[in-house]
Amino acid sequence: MHQERKSGILLHPTSLPGPGGIGSMGQSARAFADFLHASGQSIWQILPTGPTTYGHSPYACYSAFAGNPLLIDLEALAGEGDLDSSDLSHGLPDDRVDYQRVEKFKIDILKKAAAGFFATGHSARMEAFRSFCETNSWLKDFALFMTLKEHYHGKCWNEWPDAVAGREPSALEELNQELSGLIDVQKYMQWQFFRQWQGVKEYANSLGIKIFGDIPIFVAYDSADVWANRHLFLLDEEGRPTAVAGVPPDYFSSTGQLWGNPLYDWDAMASNGYGWWIDRFRCSFALCDMVRVDHFRGFESHWEVPAKEKTAVNGRWAPGPGDALFYAVAGALGQLPIIAEDLGVITPEVEALRDRFSFPGMKILQFAFGSGPRNPYLPHNHIRESVVYTGTHDNDTTVGWFASLTESEKKDVCRYLNTSGDDIAWDLIRVSLVSVADTVIFPLQDILSLDSEARMNTPGTSTGNWTWRFSADSLTPELAGGLLELTGIYGRLRQ
Repeated sequence: MHQERKSGILLHPTSLPGPGGIGSMGQSARAFADFLHASGQSIWQILPTGPTTYGHSPYACYSAFAGNPLLIDLEALAGEGDLDSSDLSHGLPDDRVDYQRVEKFKIDILKKAAAGFFATGHSARMEAFRSFCETNSWLKDFALFMTLKEHYHGKCWNEWPDAVAGREPSALEELNQELSGLIDVQKYMQWQFFRQWQGVKEYANSLGIKIFGDIPIFVAYDSADVWANRHLFLLDEEGRPTAVAGVPPDYFSSTGQLWGNPLYDWDAMASNGYGWWIDRFRCSFALCDMVRVDHFRGFESHWEVPAKEKTAVNGRWAPGPGDALFYAVAGALGQLPIIAEDLGVITPEVEALRDRFSFPGMKILQFAFGSGPRNPYLPHNHIRESVVYTGTHDNDTTVGWFASLTESEKKDVCRYLNTSGDDIAWDLIRVSLVSVADTVIFPLQDILSLDSEARMNTPGTSTGNWTWRFSADSLTPELAGGLLELTGIYGRLRQ
């Protein structure tokens, strides 16, 4: 059955305006949902919302299941009585996320809020908290992991005492008792994250807006996932990776990319019916209405690099789980609202896997120009079962991208679009809305016609990313009205 035409905006919650030095799941999140509603949009796409590690990339987290406590709205905690309003003053910048300062301020305040909550004793909220702890099977390991990270001064889990790194039951039992108060603080933060996000999602859904999430295929080595499930990863007897993820040499890099993530032991995953993945998708679908699966091609085959290699050159293509994984997940969860991130060099086998499950792929307009009229990303080559982007979180903004082109390249773009290029972001927004593709997504930076200063991420760099925030006054009624009109002209208004 053919889906209706729809469109939406990509905006990670960290970029929302408001107090606290970072976007949160408070009033500004609801105000953004209001803007989406007023502009006729039906999708809010976000990046992964897990607790980020060094560098604060949403694609490198301490858990594939947990939420990022930095997104918690502190004003809501004050409203519930866990904090005083005087606790909320911070002096943090509101135009960029200064993660080091935000983390110090916010985690300290969340610990204080947890103490306030537990001091209240028995209540309906305490019952809700206990119910959350009992119904989320991943929480016990995650809360202990994060507590131990702090206890061992931030060291990676493989540098913890052998008995703890190896999860000897007696050692874990002793630590669970010794650190129980700190473990409860971690559980409190997760409870607040999930209940606040559920509130945002329910509000957006009430306006006819779906939340579009994101699942990175791989997890970080220094994560609760690997520590608690060593048997599901390619590790040696001491818990070190025997092989890591990457991509082979290509036009962009003569040595490829060495990502360093541990690889899954797909045979071990299969032997328990892909239970870990079923749980992961179940958790994601509780937070989001649909999800993008990052590096989808890795499920068909992935670039496996021996762990001791310094570059990705000496890797090999190793088979992924293919159909078996998605049949198992669909068997447990039903229809899978998945979008496949199928960018880069994609083989016929990957396309066949994607198409067997009717997962839409992605088309990026910034990749459409410069290689002739057969480029699959050009709008006249689009297909319905796809999601079209002006650009993604890994691209420059459209204004920044256009400014970086040569004069000849700019002329080619303008000739195709039949435009002067003076309003290039909206030129690409318009042509994406025209596309036959069922779904169109544009980053908020393009709606606001912002330049490279507003870029979210530059792949291959480790600093200065994920910090962009917008100001609340930039979402004007005129802007909403202009987007609403275009969305209506091209048949994408919310049904």
